[in-house]
Amino acid sequence: QAARFYYKYLLSEQGKPARAYLVNRGLDAKTVKKFGLGYAPEAWGEVYHYLKGLGYRDEALLAANIVARGKNNRCYDQFRGRIIFPIIDLRGNVIAFGGRTMGDKGPKYLNSADTPVFKKSRNLFSLNFAKNFKEKTLILAEGYMDVIAMHQAGFANAVATFGTALTAEQARLIS
Repeated sequence: QAARFYYKYLLSEQGKPARAYLVNRGLDAKTVKKFGLGYAPEAWGEVYHYLKGLGYRDEALLAANIVARGKNNRCYDQFRGRIIFPIIDLRGNVIAFGGRTMGDKGPKYLNSADTPVFKKSRNLFSLNFAKNFKEKTLILAEGYMDVIAMHQAGFANAVATFGTALTAEQARLIS
C-alpha cells in the first residue's frame, strides 16, 4: 500500500518536480511504471496517516520501517521529499524502500533498515526482473539509478546491492 501511495503521489500535481527530476535523469514513463518508482511528500505524516486510515497499526508500520517513532512517542514518515525505489522480492512483493533526495538536504540515499522480511545482505535490487532474462548472466551495478537506466537500455539482467559490499548470501543468489 505504501508503494502505491508513493507511485500515485509521483503522478499527482505535487509530484511534478520529482517527475521532472526523473525525466532529467533520462527515465521514461514506461520505466518509471515498470519499477513502480514513487515520490514521498515533504510532509512528516502523509504516508503514516494514509496507512493508518487503511487499518494498519503502528507496530506493523514501525516493523516495516515505513515510519519511525519520535522523541514525543509519535510516529512520522521515514521517507520525506525523496524519489522512492520499491525493493521487490523474487515473488513480486514490495519488501523495502530506497529513497533518493533530489537536492543536497540530508543523505543522498536513505534505505530501509533490515526488517523481518528484508535483509540487505540477502537481497539484490531488481533480481525480480533479472531472473527472467534470456541469458544466464547478471550485471552487477552500483545503485538503483544505474540498474534502472541499464534496464531501460535493454540490459534487463542488471542488479545492485544496497549500498553494501557484496555478501556471501548475495553471491549465492547470483550463482
